[in-house]
Amino acid sequence: MSSERESEEAVGSSRVIKSVFFVLLLDLLGFTLILPLLPSILDHYGQTEDSVYQSLQSIVDWFREAVGVPMETKYNSVLFGGLIGSLFSLLQFLSSPLTGAASDHYGRKPLLILTTLGLMSSYAVWAVSRSFSMFLLSRVIGGICKGNVSLCTAMIADLPCPKARNKGMMMVGIAFSLGFTVGPLMGAYFAINSSKEEVFYHGPAVLALVFSAADLLFIIVMLPETLPKQNKTKVSSVTSGIQESGDLLNPVALFHFSALTRTEDPPSKEKMQNLKVLGFVYFTYLFLFSGLEFTLSFLTHQRFQFTSMQQGKMFFFMGITMALIQGGYARRIKPGHHIRTVRLAILLLIPAFAIIGLAWNLKMVYIGLILYSFAAAIVVPCLTTLVSDHGSANQKGTVMGILRSLGALARALGPIVASSVYWIAGAETCFIISSTSFIIPLVLLRKLGGLKQE
Repeated sequence: MSSERESEEAVGSSRVIKSVFFVLLLDLLGFTLILPLLPSILDHYGQTEDSVYQSLQSIVDWFREAVGVPMETKYNSVLFGGLIGSLFSLLQFLSSPLTGAASDHYGRKPLLILTTLGLMSSYAVWAVSRSFSMFLLSRVIGGICKGNVSLCTAMIADLPCPKARNKGMMMVGIAFSLGFTVGPLMGAYFAINSSKEEVFYHGPAVLALVFSAADLLFIIVMLPETLPKQNKTKVSSVTSGIQESGDLLNPVALFHFSALTRTEDPPSKEKMQNLKVLGFVYFTYLFLFSGLEFTLSFLTHQRFQFTSMQQGKMFFFMGITMALIQGGYARRIKPGHHIRTVRLAILLLIPAFAIIGLAWNLKMVYIGLILYSFAAAIVVPCLTTLVSDHGSANQKGTVMGILRSLGALARALGPIVASSVYWIAGAETCFIISSTSFIIPLVLLRKLGGLKQE
């Protein structure tokens, strides 16, 4: 009987993993179409007299003058794009915990349908936008509704077998690599081949809407619900609901995963301590990583005079390398080996970013990027897998939502801090200081207790 049940669970888990992979890939293809177009979109609106654009440009100018960024169109576009990216991440920071907690009450599938409808509306607004204010509104709607990633990881966390969860998280990583590699290429292609009668970003915006609509249809028809009715949490009273909302919006409470302590079956003290440590490791890693990833555009343009096309090829190389590592090595990592693998990957980032920061030729840059790609392919999926082992069945949405929120906060702050150090202290100093700072998450990992660490 037990072997039959295990066989049924394996078949069910395989179906969930394949469905989640497809849902997330469609979501990310639509999301990444805009990435290569952002500088051109900002240049397009920079020629208008839009008051909202001018207000944000004044913030960019203040930051540029404060840290000493040269007055070049290329750098202005990167900084302006970074400001919009930080706004998007901050909205994710606020919405992800609420979306995750709501999925513990109402189920993963209904929330996925709701967030996908929200994303469809954001792409529709983008497609018809003819002013920067409308374009910014589309990004705000998208930032609030971009809960698909945390909900998909919660669905993987719902799986009963650790081996299945591990495979599922690695497939999530592969979906990211493929989405961030293929999506930008498609966006650039449709923008270049747009007709003269329409604005250049109309085609990619409509394609994003099509991807999102296909995603919605697949979710409704094919995606199974992974949270059984008996495992759903009861809707809280008004008072406890306000307290829970506070725990999901307060940054300090998020770092402590305080929302879990108010549930009927809170994790043990040891589990809670491990969750806090993993949350700090995740935040610290992404804070440093996203900052250096952002300044990479500055370094390659300043030192090697990279054009936008050359930078696109560089990120394409990184995406393909990450996909190969995730498809070949990462998905074969056995349960219990994740901490050791994360340590190795973070250790490799120290020489990776040091080599890139000191590089005087492209061969050195690409050697550093190979090490960088290995870590990028490994760390987040492994940490997500470790976190997914915590919390009961009706807490997984909250756990994964909080983790996603911490990552969004890191991605909002990291580029700002790294850019400041880069232009005030210089490229070499920025990359050396940041690379050695990866010792911090390594030290934090030593504080984990009770997890299997071969």
